[in-house]
Amino acid sequence: MRAIHISSPGRDYCLVLAKEPRPVPGRGQVLIGVAAAGLNNADLLQARGKYPPPPGASPILGLEVSGTIAALGDEVAGFAVGDAVCALLPGGGYADYALADAGSVLPVPAGVDLVAAAGLPEAAFTAWTNIVDTGRLAPSETLLVHGGTSGIGSLAIQIFAGLGHHVFTTVGSDEKCGAARKLGAARAINYRTEDFVAAVKDETGGKGVDVILDMVGGDYVQRNIDAAAPGGRIVNIAYQQGFKVEVNFAPVLAKRLTLAATTLRSRPNPEKQAIRDALLETVWPLMGPKIQPVVAQEFALDQAQQAHEFMAKTGHIGKILLRMA
Repeated sequence: MRAIHISSPGRDYCLVLAKEPRPVPGRGQVLIGVAAAGLNNADLLQARGKYPPPPGASPILGLEVSGTIAALGDEVAGFAVGDAVCALLPGGGYADYALADAGSVLPVPAGVDLVAAAGLPEAAFTAWTNIVDTGRLAPSETLLVHGGTSGIGSLAIQIFAGLGHHVFTTVGSDEKCGAARKLGAARAINYRTEDFVAAVKDETGGKGVDVILDMVGGDYVQRNIDAAAPGGRIVNIAYQQGFKVEVNFAPVLAKRLTLAATTLRSRPNPEKQAIRDALLETVWPLMGPKIQPVVAQEFALDQAQQAHEFMAKTGHIGKILLRMA
């Protein structure tokens, strides 16, 4: 099968097309004939040598795919060869075939294109587990999603607006504000021209927001604390502007805030299956009519390098995909 290899990992890495043996599913695994793979910032970090795959995972890039099941391992129930699926992976997605733990596989929702479905798993799993499991978002509570037109942000807005929450978001241009509003954001804040702390305070009558999903870090750590409501929960999934920052923790005490940070890739399979089951029950029924993956651009597999360069420039809206055919 074709697969993408990382040549010269580091700042000047190069992605090249290579040949790999077709993998064989083990116990509890399915083999997926890949239609498309979604790009994630973790892929760029791994190619730069800054985010190695967890033990036992494929060294091939790619944390999410869509396609059809080509083979089943032992003790797999609920799936059949030929099923159209999308799946969260610990690695291996930039290839014609990829292995997935059956507990991280979801059916392609009715009304969602098979290729576009490659943009669902990583964003859906990440948004759900961080906003609901860790952030404990409750009915009628408000949510602030930073990076609202990213792959994760664009899906998180749709999911939680679709579930009836008032969702605020920050984005980097007026064009992106318009896109975020179309996705369901009650208030889209251009962080280049507005102070998001003042904006959410104004929108909530001075209270602040109940749950914040952040991947920025840096000075956003303190600003999130200032924007949070009493009893608020702030969850970081990345620190793109830096891990080290001086913080005044007095308002954390005064407002009884919870600060949390999580990763998804290295979690054990049973935890991922629990997230998958929650998505199937609560989110997947909304897919198609109310929620669609937002696709910024598609590239062919042999254009993986160009796809990474496009992603590194930022400015896109939604997911970037690699098509196998």
